[in-house]
Amino acid sequence: MTALTFIDSHTAGEPTRVILSGFPGLPGHTLAEQREALAGEYAPWAQRVNNEPRGNDVLVSALLVPPRDPDCVTGVIYFNNVGPLGMCGHGTIGVVATLAYLGRITPGDHRIETPVGTVTATLHPDGRVSVANVPAYRHAKDVVVDVPGIGTAPAVVTVRGDVAWGGNWFYLVDMTQPGLGGAGLGPERIEELTDVAWTIRRALEAQGVTGRDGAVIDHIELMGHAPDEAGTHRNFVLCPGRAYDRSPCGTGTSAKLACLAADGQLMPGEVWHQQSVIGSAFEGTYTVRGGEVHPVITGRAYITAVGELVVQDGDPFAWGIPG
Repeated sequence: MTALTFIDSHTAGEPTRVILSGFPGLPGHTLAEQREALAGEYAPWAQRVNNEPRGNDVLVSALLVPPRDPDCVTGVIYFNNVGPLGMCGHGTIGVVATLAYLGRITPGDHRIETPVGTVTATLHPDGRVSVANVPAYRHAKDVVVDVPGIGTAPAVVTVRGDVAWGGNWFYLVDMTQPGLGGAGLGPERIEELTDVAWTIRRALEAQGVTGRDGAVIDHIELMGHAPDEAGTHRNFVLCPGRAYDRSPCGTGTSAKLACLAADGQLMPGEVWHQQSVIGSAFEGTYTVRGGEVHPVITGRAYITAVGELVVQDGDPFAWGIPG
């Protein structure tokens, strides 16, 4: 029998499971190499943590690893039901809340190493966390993709969107475009929005639309407004495993900030209020250094569970049920 100790939290509704012990050491000289190991030979361990019967499709886990940079409080590799991620904004807020809960950190600035770079997280005295993310940028503007079979729309809908990096790759779509069902984004539309976003993602893959150096665009961000507050910015983010983000998505908000900055619609230091489809919110700002957009995302996480994941000998689903 084996056991993995964990602490669960949620950030604006989106869960994070921080793995504290019981996970095997990953080979690799860098966190990027360790991330590749988790995507390959060690993938069953991620499935053991995240997939049913112990986990669920929406869960994002954070594996704490020794940082290569001695100035970092920890290293972390994020993964969901289909594999490792690059960076995770809501997850970083969850990690900081977890370290504070354990008494390992106090209010102040803390550097955290991820596979895509080091971020600085500020734990505020009131429990909020601000994450100074990796640099974000818009890779391409108004990228056209022909998307078949969206709802009651014609056979093919021509969709325009921006391709942007915020720690993961995003295709950002304005939902006011014809054939997409309108800009109001509320919980009653979750099933519809999931189908729209997944269909768009498949169309991107089929038509060869990628990020830099052929990177897969594995997050779709639909942009609109709250149904009860005209003008309030909302998003619906579909993650790689076809689960929607309950939070406004830290890396997705970072990608949006990069697009706003590129269009001159948001100035450095100006606050952007980003709601999720369930109405939870992040605050986003950015600075410009060396010509790069450096986003800062602020939100709060709450601890929800502390425990062990137990694997008994003979369990036919010991490594999780494939998604």
